Amino acid sequence: MKYLDYKENQQQGTFDFPIAFYHLEEGNAQYQMPYHWHPEYEIIRILEGSLGLVLDGKLFSAEKGDILFLSDGVLHGGVPQNCVYECIVFDMNLLMKNNHICGKQIQSIMRHETVIHRYLPDSIPGLREIVNTLFSAMNDQPAGYEFTTQGALYELLGIILRERLYETGSGTADLSARRLMQFKNVLSYIEIHYPEAISLNALAKIAEMSPKYFCRFFRKMTGRTPIDYINYYRTECACSQLSENSSSITDVALNCGFNDISYFIKTFHKYKGITPKQFQSTKS
Repeated sequence: MKYLDYKENQQQGTFDFPIAFYHLEEGNAQYQMPYHWHPEYEIIRILEGSLGLVLDGKLFSAEKGDILFLSDGVLHGGVPQNCVYECIVFDMNLLMKNNHICGKQIQSIMRHETVIHRYLPDSIPGLREIVNTLFSAMNDQPAGYEFTTQGALYELLGIILRERLYETGSGTADLSARRLMQFKNVLSYIEIHYPEAISLNALAKIAEMSPKYFCRFFRKMTGRTPIDYINYYRTECACSQLSENSSSITDVALNCGFNDISYFIKTFHKYKGITPKQFQSTKS
C-alpha cells in the first residue's frame, strides 16, 4: 500500500481477486499512515501497541486487540505507537459477483444506506474467530485460500448485520461532505506540490477559507498545523526515496521540498529519531 498517494488509484490484489493484505510494524517503509482514501473497504486489526487515527476529521485511538472497519472513501491517517497492525483492503464488488441472494444488502452498504460501525467489538460471538480466519488465509495463502477469504468476508458481514453493528443514513455526520471534499482538495494539492514552496494562503484559498480559519480547521482534521503536516509529509516522501534508490541525501532533500540541507536533517530527525544517513544505512 503506497500511503503517500492521498487517493489510492492502484489495484488492490488482482483484477480477479481484488483483496490485498498488509502486515505493518516499525521499520517497515509503510509503517506510518499519512492521510489517504481509496474506493475499497478496509479492515484493520491491532496486534501490538496503539494506533492514533483520524477518520474523516474525528480522532480515534485503536489499541491492541481492536478491530476496525473502514468504508470506501473514508479519509484516514494515523500515527502508530510501538504498534504492529495488519490491514485487509478489498473491493466490495467482489461479493456481488453471481450473488443474487445477498446482493440487495451489499448494495445497501455500498450506497452508504447501511453504514457499518468503525469499531467492531470482539465481545460479539464469533467475530474475532472469523477475523482471525480472514487474516490468516490472506497471510498464509494455503491452497484454496481464495474460497476461505471470500467465505470469511461473507460471514463477517453476516455477523455485522445480525448484531446490528451499523447505522442507517449518511456516514458524514461529524463533518459536512463539502468540508470533507475541501480538505481532500488541500491534501491532493500537497501531494502534487510538496517539492515546491507551499504557502498558507494558497492552501487556504483551495479550502475556500480565510488563513486563520483554515489553520484551525486543518488542526482539527489532523492534529497538526499545516506547516507541521507539510514537513511530516515531505519527510515520509524522503523516506520512500531513501528506501527505493541510491540518490544522495542532498538530492533527496531537494526533491522533497527542502532547500536547506541542515533544516532537512533536523526535521528528519524530529520525525524519525535518526538522521537521513542513518535511515539510509538501514535500508542498504
